Amino acid sequence: MSIFTPTNQIRLTNVAVVRLKRGGKRFELACYPNKVASWREHIEKDLDEVLQVARVFNNVSKGVVAKKADLSKCFGTEDENEVIRMILEKGDLQVSSKERQQKKEEMFKDIATIVADKCVNPETGRALTLAMVERAMHEIHYSVSAKAAKKQALDVIRLLQEDGSLPISRAHMRLQITLLKRQAEYVKELLEPLLEKIEEEGEKDGNATIVCLIDPGRYREVEEVINKEAKKATLEVLDLAAVQEETVV
Repeated sequence: MSIFTPTNQIRLTNVAVVRLKRGGKRFELACYPNKVASWREHIEKDLDEVLQVARVFNNVSKGVVAKKADLSKCFGTEDENEVIRMILEKGDLQVSSKERQQKKEEMFKDIATIVADKCVNPETGRALTLAMVERAMHEIHYSVSAKAAKKQALDVIRLLQEDGSLPISRAHMRLQITLLKRQAEYVKELLEPLLEKIEEEGEKDGNATIVCLIDPGRYREVEEVINKEAKKATLEVLDLAAVQEETVV
């Protein structure tokens, strides 16, 4: 059966196809781009917002609608809405080579942006530019994967450090610790192995303050020491990625 006839033609434009093979047959849905992910993440719950046509096809591009007998045989039900939900949940989203390449390029840039935001040149303490990171990623022939951009960014940092062509390290986190004066020296001794540098010590509202730099991976350890050993102390993040500012002459 084909719904593409001179008197009854459904024109599907900008369509995203979700495909599921079952019982030796192919079943497809005609969906709106970007809506499938929203459905699977339970953001979008209205099928009408996901489907361009509320039918199950054997071939979307040719307009061949699946027979009820095939639905019953392969899915155990003739209820088309139930079958649609199964296909949406378990089917593969078909992406054109052009779209796939575009998504790869977008992911590549997202990863590079995260790396540039989180890292510095350890020799100068200055921020890395996006162009520097992208060039270095191309030089090590980094290929994006299906993992989340943040996880891939950590992989890229490790690979660039191993390669050594671009001086790179995680930017330090700048913290301010405010605590009772009588606790300051004791707590500072406990924290010393966890700190990269103490930038400033002072007083605020009668309490002692310590501004310091730490490796981001040490934050939980610092927090645990403060919570356990320093009553009424506060821990404030001043800068997630502290960098050396360029000097203007």
